[in-house]
Amino acid sequence: MRWNWESKNWPNFEYDLAELDGLEEEFLKKSGHLLGAYTHIAQGDKEHLIVDIISEEALKTSLIEGEYLNRESIQSSIKKQFGLQTELRKISPAEYGIAEMMVDLYQRFDTPLSHEMIFTWHKMLCNGRRDLLDIGRYRSSAEPMQVVSGAIGKTKVHFEAPPSAVISKEMDRFVEWFEVTRTLGPNRLKPLQRAGIAHLYFVCIHPLEDGNGRIGRAIAEKALAEGLGHPSLIALSYTIEKHKKDYYAALERNNRHLEITDWLQYFSKTIIEAQQNSIKIVGFVVQKAKLFGKLNGLLNERQEELLNRMFREGIEGFKGGLSVKNYIAITSASRATATRDLQDLVAMGALLRSGELKGTRYFLNLEGF
Repeated sequence: MRWNWESKNWPNFEYDLAELDGLEEEFLKKSGHLLGAYTHIAQGDKEHLIVDIISEEALKTSLIEGEYLNRESIQSSIKKQFGLQTELRKISPAEYGIAEMMVDLYQRFDTPLSHEMIFTWHKMLCNGRRDLLDIGRYRSSAEPMQVVSGAIGKTKVHFEAPPSAVISKEMDRFVEWFEVTRTLGPNRLKPLQRAGIAHLYFVCIHPLEDGNGRIGRAIAEKALAEGLGHPSLIALSYTIEKHKKDYYAALERNNRHLEITDWLQYFSKTIIEAQQNSIKIVGFVVQKAKLFGKLNGLLNERQEELLNRMFREGIEGFKGGLSVKNYIAITSASRATATRDLQDLVAMGALLRSGELKGTRYFLNLEGF
């Protein structure tokens, strides 16, 4: 036997529950903290927070697969789908598609998973693609579905999925398993357990021609939301992308056998880290509201535009900080005006300054509010 799905016991995964109990408790505790922090945010800020988290997840789940998308285009698309006002903007099919899928995941978190839901997500993800044979259906090619790396002639096979002839049967079994293990299902599992198994199980079937990782992560988030009874709003893909090598290494360690305690520990800890990152994002939104509240009436239009642009970059901000050149590009101000505006923002406490001359950079001063 080379791969886990070749085992006669597939897909009966084995794991040590005792190794996970403390993690399940921590997950529920942090879920309470996150929900509590969220309920104290003003309604308008809640909408922006939801857009920010979903946008970041859409961006990062694509980046995990090596696809670089535009943050503002994704945000614009998500706002449009939520019915929020947004500027007219040209959005690529890939950006529109991932945004559409993530909004659907949020809005239908408690709708039972089905083949049709997976097919719908796949159509959204593959919006505009002309290089795929099977869009909105399971793969049908007789060619082996392999996950490989390396140059031609020196490729390494990290995994080979079940042949396409058995995919329909495998997915019938997967969808049924996902349903009976729900919180109110006859074989219910705890949230971390179910999310971790669901992601690994789906990725090992690899039922689609492309998009398996992104849809697999969406299914994991759906499992968490069903377990909590509300959209989880955790930064899962954001957290995975920060440690992408660890993610792929954990998948590879656990695709040859059915004992997956190692995988569930890894994935559970990643989810808990993702919760902590979400708590930071909520804090970021709260600090933004405080900053604009304290500076109400003190900012000119350029400064307000600049601060909003910096906040749209998320908690990581501009890589290496904001320069005068960045300010000019964002606001179309002259160099003298840009320098004066930035000095005023530092004096107000909105920005922190670092470096000298051409090396001068500016950062949001959230601690000051």
